[in-house]
Amino acid sequence: MDYYNVLGVTKETTPAEIKKSYRKLALKYHPDKNKGDKASEAKFKEISEAYAVLSDPEKKQQYDRFGSTQFRQQYSQEDIFRNFDLNDIFSQFNFGSRGRSASFSSEKAGNGGSNPFSSFFNQGQTGGCGGGCQPNPTKGQDMTYQISVTLDEVLNGAERTITLRRNGDSHNVSVKIPKGIEEGKKLRLQGKGGGSPDGGPAGDLYLKVEIAPDSKFLRETDDLVVEKLITFSEACLGTKVEIETLEGKRFMVKVDPGTVHDSRLRIKGYGLPAGPMGNRGNLYVKLGVKVPKILTDEQKKVVEQLKDCNL
Repeated sequence: MDYYNVLGVTKETTPAEIKKSYRKLALKYHPDKNKGDKASEAKFKEISEAYAVLSDPEKKQQYDRFGSTQFRQQYSQEDIFRNFDLNDIFSQFNFGSRGRSASFSSEKAGNGGSNPFSSFFNQGQTGGCGGGCQPNPTKGQDMTYQISVTLDEVLNGAERTITLRRNGDSHNVSVKIPKGIEEGKKLRLQGKGGGSPDGGPAGDLYLKVEIAPDSKFLRETDDLVVEKLITFSEACLGTKVEIETLEGKRFMVKVDPGTVHDSRLRIKGYGLPAGPMGNRGNLYVKLGVKVPKILTDEQKKVVEQLKDCNL
């Protein structure tokens, strides 16, 4: 689904114009004006989902950055409609009591603080149906599992087969890990969650991503940091150090004379990608000055001489 096409707007459209376009479409397709019309109800859900994303600066930025498919993998329906309030729009339509559509009147309580409209947009909802038709089959329960991803998989992307245990049985599920995936993001596998109790669609499976610790590199957003120790004399006089990137390339990097502890050297473009289509960040070499705990007699003499020279 292309949210911009759904609302008839572009990336350059102002927030006020996006809201105006949504209001116009919501008035046309609202279930209270099209009772029993499933096509209008489906269209209303589409435009509401699009507006929930494009009216939120953070979600809009993520959508523009990753595109529709990747965005919907990482944002659940609940995530999309979190903090989204339709009353601001509906109060101007005079739908239902207190500005709220009658189709949403049953969504007030028992949600544990979640968005009161979110269940309407799930497949198992019965909103807009009233009392004169059969409720849709209930959607199965969504499930969430943790998945550990290596930095190499963040760099290159990957396809993994994971084994899930459900009700004593094992199930293999194939999942694509996109380049640039971030800690805490969720990969959505539609229809791979719990089964429906009455023959409805299965729930979705969400794989919450954690980044596995790496023995060499530390991740900082799209950048990587590698630590390198040099001696005091090398810090004073300058030197060259060999650095290996995440993909195995080797560089000789110049360390200038007078380099201090915790200085950083940048190797441009050898970090992690900013999303599946984004540019790579940088690799930073964090320099530490190595201080020996035990000195030989000769080293002690040299250090004493340095002390006499105010070094």
